[in-house]
Amino acid sequence: MSTGTNRILDDFAKLMTDAAGAAQGVRREFEAAFRAQAEGWLNSLDVVKREEFEAVREMAVRARDENDVLRARLEALEARLAAAGPLPGGVTTGK
Repeated sequence: MSTGTNRILDDFAKLMTDAAGAAQGVRREFEAAFRAQAEGWLNSLDVVKREEFEAVREMAVRARDENDVLRARLEALEARLAAAGPLPGGVTTGK
């Protein structure tokens, strides 16, 4: 009788293992379908991805820094021109 019980328990354990594997497969399929649906919905809203946003943000920070450097150079050049006086021919520097 113990071999019959062991066989039943072994079959039950195999059935539970197969059921767990099938449940995991269903879960993966559901997650993939949900992800595809959510991605399609977000794409229809024209929402940018985080990576794209961060890349553009970094470009803007660099451009702002470069503008600050160029502004300082321009102000220094204007100060040098103002200190040098009028240009030949009576042309002024515009300020």
